[in-house]
Amino acid sequence: MTQDHPFSEYVRILGKGPNMWRDLTFDEAKSAMGMILRDEVEPLQLGAFLLLLRRKGETGEELAGMAAAAKETFELPAEIPHVDFDWPSYADRHRQQPWFILSAILLADQGYRVLMHGIEGYSDGFAPTRPGLDLFGIPQASSLKEATSLLQDNPLTYVGLETFCAPLQQLFDLRPLLGVRTAVNTFGRDLNPLNARCQMQGVFHPPYKALHLGAAEYLSQENALIFKGGGGEVMRNPMKPSRMDAILSGDVSEIVWPKLTDINDYKWREEDLDPENLRRLWSGELVLEVPTLAVIGTLAAALKMKQPEKSPDELDNIAREIWEARDKGRFN
Repeated sequence: MTQDHPFSEYVRILGKGPNMWRDLTFDEAKSAMGMILRDEVEPLQLGAFLLLLRRKGETGEELAGMAAAAKETFELPAEIPHVDFDWPSYADRHRQQPWFILSAILLADQGYRVLMHGIEGYSDGFAPTRPGLDLFGIPQASSLKEATSLLQDNPLTYVGLETFCAPLQQLFDLRPLLGVRTAVNTFGRDLNPLNARCQMQGVFHPPYKALHLGAAEYLSQENALIFKGGGGEVMRNPMKPSRMDAILSGDVSEIVWPKLTDINDYKWREEDLDPENLRRLWSGELVLEVPTLAVIGTLAAALKMKQPEKSPDELDNIAREIWEARDKGRFN
């Protein structure tokens, strides 16, 4: 009799009959993802595992376990410097500019260290993050160790997933083969590789908010804001009220942010995808109300984790003042 493969246990848990399957525990999810990242799993098992998770729907506990497994593979320096904000950028099909880059620049200008991390997308017709970062001279680290060094003098630094967890990046690359996103696309946002005190989370579908909130709680994230973001990115939609799941100093709550404009049907144009428009918006050469309010609103949300006593309206006003006081000629 052929002995079962060690990984078959996790496929079996998810793949039993309608009344016998169950969710994975934190430890099981962590162990399963650890085996995957160490390449101890057969391709057939990997596909079955990811699609079974997708079919049933992941839990916050499972996402936390898989993120914890990935974090154990990171090569970090002996001492990690204080990092204020973790800013994941993992959406792959947003068809608008990553205006949130301007919010992150303004946040760093307030004296906070911000680590942005993510992947590039898979399809044409969208505006990826990295060309926008290049426009503003934001450094892109080749490893987490280099990121910790760069953050000393560059309070906003980017690091690509392929540089600090290549096996996980390879799992992202399965999306065109499987035809659907998987748990990998979800828990990548929960990695917080340098253990920042505050974590920003933008999701595409509102039901995912509860999953990321659960994962953040399992991973003992002290401060987090999780909300439906433009294109699934960390970018507030100023045309609608935003319901944000929040962890502030360990306490969980929901914060409702007001809409910032009466415009409710802004049409993104193809020319908006020109990365140079990010610089033009900063310099004032380009005046676009909705993108500008997206920048202001996203900055305000981030500041909530540093100034929890202030109301959404107060923070919107503070963020607007920061935007209006920016050095418009800085990136010319």
